Order: sequence, then C-alpha cells, then structure tokens
Amino acid sequence: MPEADQVSTDGTADAAPSPGVLDELGRLGHGVKDLFGAQLELLSAEVGLARSALSWMLLAGLAATVAGVGLGLTLLALVGVLLAKWFASWVWALVALAVLQLLFMLAAIVFFRRCMHWMSLPATRNEWGAMMRDTKARARRRAEGENAA
Repeated sequence: MPEADQVSTDGTADAAPSPGVLDELGRLGHGVKDLFGAQLELLSAEVGLARSALSWMLLAGLAATVAGVGLGLTLLALVGVLLAKWFASWVWALVALAVLQLLFMLAAIVFFRRCMHWMSLPATRNEWGAMMRDTKARARRRAEGENAA
C-alpha cells in the first residue's frame, strides 16, 4: 500500500497533507511575521516621534513663557512711562505702578481663596471624590486589561 493512502482503523483512507498546503502555511507564517515586524517598526517610529514631540512641546512652552514674561514687563514699562508723563514725576509713577500691582496681586489671592472655598463645599467635595474614584477605577481596569493580554 502506498504511504499517502494508508487505511485507518475505521476503514477510511487518510490523506497526508499535500506539499502545497504546507507551503501555504509556511507563507502564511512568514506573512504574519512580516506584518507584526512592520507593526513593531511602526510602533517604534511613533514612540520616537512622540519623544521628539514632547521635547519640542516643552521647548515651545518655555519659549511662550519667556515671551509672556517679556510682554508683561514691556507693558509694565509702558504703563510706567505713561504714568510718569501724567504725574510729571517718576517717583509718583513708580508708586502708582506698585499700588496697581499690589491691588492686582491681592485680587488674585482673594480669587484663589474663593476657589479653594468652592472646592471645600460639601457638594463639590463629593463630586471631586467621585471623579477621583472613577479615575482610579478606570486606571485599575485598564491595568488589569493590559496584564491579562
């Protein structure tokens, strides 16, 4: 009896897999390997791009902060010059500017304290606590999903 047509114990003929099927399975394996290799290369490129983007974002944030401080100082100088012309005295202009800055700073402190008071109200405290619990639960579920995979 030829080997490809051996009779099994139940009387049916078993056909050995043909070389074409093995070839197809081999090519499928190589295709899957190439696909995942390409995906890994793409992921690596995206991570590198994200790292580069993060560095550039930090640099842009620093540049915006420096420009904002410079603009603020320029506007303060302009207000100082205008006050000096109005008062006809640099001393009174600087005193007025200092008083304006002190009032602005006190207003910012009062506003900050008001916001802290709003955060301490029972309804806000409960809402904040619920939001934090939901965030922790979502992060825990995501971590468990990643660990299971």
